[in-house]
Amino acid sequence: MTSKLTVQTPNGNFDAYVAMPAKLPAPVVVVIQEIFGVNAVMRSIADDYAKQGYIAVCPDLFWRIEPGIEITDKTEEEWKQAFGYYQAFNVDKGVEDIAATLTAARKIDGANGKAGVVGFCLGGLLTFLSATRTDGDAFAVYYGGGMNNYVGEAGKIKQPVIIHLAGNDEYIPADAQAVIKDALDDHPLTELHFYPGRDHAFARKGGAHYDEKDAETANARTAEFFQANLV
Repeated sequence: MTSKLTVQTPNGNFDAYVAMPAKLPAPVVVVIQEIFGVNAVMRSIADDYAKQGYIAVCPDLFWRIEPGIEITDKTEEEWKQAFGYYQAFNVDKGVEDIAATLTAARKIDGANGKAGVVGFCLGGLLTFLSATRTDGDAFAVYYGGGMNNYVGEAGKIKQPVIIHLAGNDEYIPADAQAVIKDALDDHPLTELHFYPGRDHAFARKGGAHYDEKDAETANARTAEFFQANLV
């Protein structure tokens, strides 16, 4: 079953897509979008988390730019749009909106109080920052672009974090990955996984760089991680 959640902030309200599990009570997983908005890919990911037994909530974090943005990665024009949204997006406000989403999602009828965050691409960065700035209970980061610029916040991590990085990521080059590894590899609450030969968005089903085997491996690790920390 799917529905809509309205999240309130001091600057206005925005909507989130909600997919409910078959059994309640259940923990929440907040699913954070890529640069294409809450599109069919993100809704499908949320649906998959619902099938795993979570209340899955996918907030429209581009609402401050334009509510309801939903494009694909299939055309050059859409990629141009997506990068335009990325450049216009306020990361700090986005993390505040995730904090508000966590608060609202925990109040959904049937939520058990536990809430994790998972994000991809831009959403991966936002998930990492959610680990340093929000009260979520567990965080799963997929190839968070720009994370290397924020690892100075690692000391604020209070709950477990799992991070998946593509070995040949065009947006997170080797030097950036080295910064992330140096800062987080020995952190007691972080778990780093590298996928040699993979490019950015290797877990995006239907995407140009999708790799079924490594996507399944990363997703299985995340499923085990959330099972250990949310259930």
